Amino acid sequence: MSQTMPSATPGTETTKGTPKKAALASFLGSAVEYYDFFIFGSAAALIFPHVFFPDADTNAAVMSFATFGFAYVARPVGAAFLGHFGDRIGRQKVLMFTLVLMGAATFVIGCLPDFKTIGWWAPVLLVLARLAQGLSAAGEQAGASSMTLEHAPDNRRAFFTSWTLTGTQGGLILASLVFIPVTALPDDVKYSIGWRIPFWLSAVVVMVAFFIRRTLHEPPAFAEAQKTKQIAKLPIADLLKQHWRDVVRVICCAFIAAVSTVFSTLAIKYATDVAQVNSSITLWLVVVANVVALGTQPLFGMLADRIGRKPVFIYGAVASAIMTPFFFLSFESGSTLVMFAAAVVYFSFGYAAANAVWPSFYGEMFSTRVRFSGLAIGTQLGFLAAGFAPTIVTAIGGTKPGGWVQVSVFTAVICVIAAVSALTARESAKIPTAQLGLTK
Repeated sequence: MSQTMPSATPGTETTKGTPKKAALASFLGSAVEYYDFFIFGSAAALIFPHVFFPDADTNAAVMSFATFGFAYVARPVGAAFLGHFGDRIGRQKVLMFTLVLMGAATFVIGCLPDFKTIGWWAPVLLVLARLAQGLSAAGEQAGASSMTLEHAPDNRRAFFTSWTLTGTQGGLILASLVFIPVTALPDDVKYSIGWRIPFWLSAVVVMVAFFIRRTLHEPPAFAEAQKTKQIAKLPIADLLKQHWRDVVRVICCAFIAAVSTVFSTLAIKYATDVAQVNSSITLWLVVVANVVALGTQPLFGMLADRIGRKPVFIYGAVASAIMTPFFFLSFESGSTLVMFAAAVVYFSFGYAAANAVWPSFYGEMFSTRVRFSGLAIGTQLGFLAAGFAPTIVTAIGGTKPGGWVQVSVFTAVICVIAAVSALTARESAKIPTAQLGLTK
């Protein structure tokens, strides 16, 4: 038995929570945050090698993808910092901070001078702005997932928390849609002013999400902990003392996020460079697969509420490993229909299962006292694999002819690690919210 909480009347969280409002706020906030985050990924694949580095060869591509990965280095630091305050002062306050920080960093990226203007200071400033994005993203999903889980009724936690990640898909869709017309611009426009417009547009969408999220109150579980003075003074200390095994488990499970990076960033580079697929088609693949995932992820959440988190998550990991080589080989088929079918099966009906269920699966491993910290630290350490997946795979030849083999092996390894780790977890679907993380 770990740290005990004060007794609570069963159903207290359910009757006082506002799960629909929390899910909507999480969806919109995540969509905005990850619009900002994913336009960087598209630009790293298609724009930055030409703008921020001396020549657009393989080394420039590796360095460009490295700037994408730097955000994942900042994320563990941000997770510790934001997790502490999320468990100390509240989920909503921290989520407001992450929203503003992400928007500001993204706008600044759109204003940076290029390599021809200031030399190596250009990529240095790009990395600094990317680090700020990483600090913000470290708290976004953990905070939104914690808040939505704690607002949701006991028997529908997976469904409501799935909307946090569905919002992430919405952000990716918006980012891809904005970049499609950019790729069609003449090179002199595209590499000068054109690529900057998507980054500047983030200021508008951030303002919209800011006014929506500011009206959401703290979840009942956290409010009760504040009222009864059960807030942890040092959440990280409590986390590592009582839940260190769960933190390790989440880190390994979170490797699965590399599938999303492979799909949305690395595949674009492989398709355009190796298979000579038009870049606008690769972006449309991402859009269509994510649009379908907007529908399948809530369904996977509902399924997880019925049969449990573990089987749905493990299915998603195994399906992702199996489908990766088929997806990459579809680029060489010459058939646009085959490419779109492979993308939808791979992402919307494979990876989407794990993606939809992890907010509840991971969050339910921790008690209210340390949930934000546990989710943030565990996921962000695990997400390092996702952040540097493009750099690692590009460096070992994954974006060269025949590179689908390296991509497939890399993806299979991280999926197996995630699936095996999930097998060791306790099934938490039927545990009341008030008792989550309190017994082992």
